[in-house]
Amino acid sequence: MPEAKTEKTGIIYKINGPIVHLKKDAGFMMNEMVYVGKQRLVGEVIGLTLDSTTIQVYEETTGIKPGEIVTGTGAPVTVTLAPGILKNIFDGIERPLSEIAKTGGAYIHRGVNVDSLDTSKKWKTHIIVKEGDQISGGAVIAEVPETPAILHKIMVPPDKQGVVLNAVPDGEYTIEDPLITLQCADGSQETLTMTQKWPIRQARPTARRFPASQPLVTGQRILDTLFPLAKGGTAAIPGGFGTGKTMTQHQIAKWSDANIIIYIGCGERGNEMTQVLEEFSELVDPKTGNPLMDRTTLIANTSNMPVAAREASLYSGLTLAEYYRDMGYHVAIMADSTSRWAEALRELSGRLEEMPAEEGFPAYLASKLSAFYERAGMMENLNGTNGSVTIIGAVSPQGGDFSEPVTQNTKRFVRCFWGLDKSLAYARHFPAISWLTSYSEYMNDLSMWYSEHVNRDFVDYRNQIVALLSQESSLMEIVKLIGSDVLPDDQKLILEIAKVIRVGFLQQNAFHKDDTCVPMEKQFKMMEIILYLYQKSRSLISMGMPMSVLKEDSVFDKVIAIKYDVPNDQLSLLDDYKKLIDRFYDDVLERNA
Repeated sequence: MPEAKTEKTGIIYKINGPIVHLKKDAGFMMNEMVYVGKQRLVGEVIGLTLDSTTIQVYEETTGIKPGEIVTGTGAPVTVTLAPGILKNIFDGIERPLSEIAKTGGAYIHRGVNVDSLDTSKKWKTHIIVKEGDQISGGAVIAEVPETPAILHKIMVPPDKQGVVLNAVPDGEYTIEDPLITLQCADGSQETLTMTQKWPIRQARPTARRFPASQPLVTGQRILDTLFPLAKGGTAAIPGGFGTGKTMTQHQIAKWSDANIIIYIGCGERGNEMTQVLEEFSELVDPKTGNPLMDRTTLIANTSNMPVAAREASLYSGLTLAEYYRDMGYHVAIMADSTSRWAEALRELSGRLEEMPAEEGFPAYLASKLSAFYERAGMMENLNGTNGSVTIIGAVSPQGGDFSEPVTQNTKRFVRCFWGLDKSLAYARHFPAISWLTSYSEYMNDLSMWYSEHVNRDFVDYRNQIVALLSQESSLMEIVKLIGSDVLPDDQKLILEIAKVIRVGFLQQNAFHKDDTCVPMEKQFKMMEIILYLYQKSRSLISMGMPMSVLKEDSVFDKVIAIKYDVPNDQLSLLDDYKKLIDRFYDDVLERNA
């Protein structure tokens, strides 16, 4: 962080956990980054009055005493944007954990000061602009192969423009080496390097926002077919302990068609974060064959790290995502979990002695959540490219109670709700997403895409599947009271087909090579076969065949087993199932003629 020429300082007079108060107005700006005490702990100005300054400290404040000095930097809390972000693991304020480990071992020592990115590594750089070019904010001036999977585009900072006076030749440069000299409109000259600094609480500018038009394909049937999420959309995954929030996010991070994944472990347990790190480092990207980490960044801010840094970690991850979006990439953010972030807000609010609202959360919880989710979207960038930031936030309501404030306020600002059900998780039905409480408001926006890229019947089949599941739900109420024997055969058939949908379609095995990620074409064909079986069975029942006769055949079990029996690269085998159902139809007629 560049120090201001004239350092402003203030003196501590009161400390309350991560909140530090200074006497008088020290001349700091709102949201300015400061160094607190002798250990130079990183902090941020969050309140200013004529006679006091309030600072939140992103590290443990134990041992700090009144009378110690706070030094300003003259700049807000920023992240460093340059090649080297991918494949890295940061804490909440973009300090790389691998570098911290070299200085202090396994634990993060207070006041540790390391560069966010490697300033000595030389990157192979291809310069795109030449002398005399007129360039403005967002324009790409150079390209660097950051990883085998991602080409990093070096851009002009959004607030800069001018004429290129000179540019260096192609070669190997560090992130701090000058690349071009810019002649600004006011006659001044500016040297541009690979590095940009950007305030984490300020959204990066774009040219315009597009409506949702294409889905984020995840390979998870219940998400892609029943409750799709658009690229640039927002989704919440609420669920009690052990229902599979983190696992669902892992699956999306592994298999979705986003170009870049930013995984924010915000206040989660350290062992969960370790699992992410271990799994991701071993995974191979199915699309390119490169390691998955080549297009992933992890922000680890576990439950034993300081509370205030939790609050910053979401914004840090979001700013990194917007930076890659500006290059024209589709970025997906996994925020795990926004409840822990809200708890950090609650603790800080309590320390600031603010009036609490519902369940002790601050009154501004809703506006903070909306400001976070609002930064998602499919955008036209300043350089004319299109990119998107998709936000998938896990919510951890205590005791699985969806009526608590974080879940309710999140529902107001997201358009996709994947509610996890405890009873499904305990029955080992994964992903444990309840088809009765979940919804997606993107279905209408995406129906055109499904018609063009998958099949024009896709949305119709999806609606039929949803209708059968809701019919099953109402029939189960009767079954619970008086048993299934009293139901007429057409209703018994609905229960049987709904079981095929639940077990054969909605339930998915993350450890099976063909079932962990399913292409859209196979998802459609599976729906088609299930509905074809329903249609043929219904015809038999209308002819007076009892359900007991239909169940004598193993066709229902064979349709359930499609997900395992048909490999993803041999989808032609699916055509045989219609013949199998036709044979079943003819056999039943023959036997009961």
